[in-house]
Amino acid sequence: MKYVANIGLEVHVQLKTRTKMFCACPAHREGDAPNSHVCPVCLGLPGALPTVNGEAVKKTVQVGLMIGSRINLASRFDRKNYFYPDMPKNYQISQQYLPLCTGGGVEIVLADGTKKFIRVNHIHQEEDAAKISHWGDASGIDYSRASTPLMELVSEPDMSSPEEAVAFLSALKEMFLHADISECNLEMGHMRADVNSSVRPEGSDALGVKCEIKNMNTFRGIQRALAYEIRRQTETLESGGTLRQETRRWDDELGVTEPMRSKEYAHDYRYFPEPDLPPVVLDGATVEAWKAELPELPRARRARFETEYGLPAYDAGVLVADRALADWFEEAAAASGNPKAASNWVMGELLHALDEAGKTLADCAITPAALGKLIGLVEKGTINMPAAKQVFAELFAKGGDPETIVREKGLAQVDDEGAIEGMARAAIEANPKSVADYQAGKAAALMYLVGQVMKASRGKANPAKARALLEKLLS
Repeated sequence: MKYVANIGLEVHVQLKTRTKMFCACPAHREGDAPNSHVCPVCLGLPGALPTVNGEAVKKTVQVGLMIGSRINLASRFDRKNYFYPDMPKNYQISQQYLPLCTGGGVEIVLADGTKKFIRVNHIHQEEDAAKISHWGDASGIDYSRASTPLMELVSEPDMSSPEEAVAFLSALKEMFLHADISECNLEMGHMRADVNSSVRPEGSDALGVKCEIKNMNTFRGIQRALAYEIRRQTETLESGGTLRQETRRWDDELGVTEPMRSKEYAHDYRYFPEPDLPPVVLDGATVEAWKAELPELPRARRARFETEYGLPAYDAGVLVADRALADWFEEAAAASGNPKAASNWVMGELLHALDEAGKTLADCAITPAALGKLIGLVEKGTINMPAAKQVFAELFAKGGDPETIVREKGLAQVDDEGAIEGMARAAIEANPKSVADYQAGKAAALMYLVGQVMKASRGKANPAKARALLEKLLS
């Protein structure tokens, strides 16, 4: 019997807000001293009363708007009761029954170009737990993270492979970064997922027994864990065994999942309405205003880059993957009047320079307007490409005006045919073997001679004219 998988994800996202979810403490940032941002509310002290972070509600609603959810104008908070050291109140304030957003979905695109729509069940608002660290036989708790605004997006079990799950998470991350919803740093726990998977006989509509893998925070780990878990469940059924609904943990070193506990159900948490918070009541005008603030979605922007600028799909994908880079490119394209040339420079020289220097766009000195001007100098023939790369390096390191740099460094292209012909004759005379090789049919030998002309001109000769003159002299 053949089995097929069903995968659903519960995606937890720390929202990018200035303060915590239910108090005025600064939101936790990596590197903050442990327990440096705490107060009676986030420590769960008796008598402390929470208040709702409106910015967190706004960002959660905006995610719903981006994926086509129904925005519930009236929602409420509930208490999820459990005892564990990371939750000082002994309950978590969450939304079990009336979430902010319901429905919607995300289209994913797989490596082979296949598209699939993944439905979303709902998105709700809650608070994060404290961070627990372990050292040998000791543990420590950092309550600075307690009550950090958290959004949970729950998908339907529409994914059928680890690759689809990663594509779904990647699409979400791209949207969240574009709309400034979250920093989405997986290593720091800004985005993590509980992964639910089951297998069922092919042709059957009934879902199989679900197993959940908790707190996965790397895409590679999620892909490996799902591949293992689907294989484990399938082999168990094929051998006549039975599966039980349970929570498991992923051991990345061993590459296996291990049982933790039997799966909890909603009634195990004894949910009831949060008595210290009123319902969240929104109005249509507010929701529309929040919608108007949203940027162009990545998928739409990629399509526009292809149609408006004539870029290949690959270029559009690389540029739109980073909103800041896409914005920078658009400014450079407008300044240069040549979007493809701007794309080539951004994807080539700029990204390489940023990587080499370990910098971000905000750290480097070059501006989109300067790159646009540099592209113009190349197109007009004022400078050739080797000189343009020298100018780019100067702009990247120190900024400035391309024309001024060209003038001060004497980088203007040599177009004088007489001067270039003299250097070409000198190259021919100094390299008889290359001349013989070229005349024997070795085309590469000509490029060596062009290189000699460029060297003699200190990179300033027009390379096209140098080649044409060499071909003429050697014919």
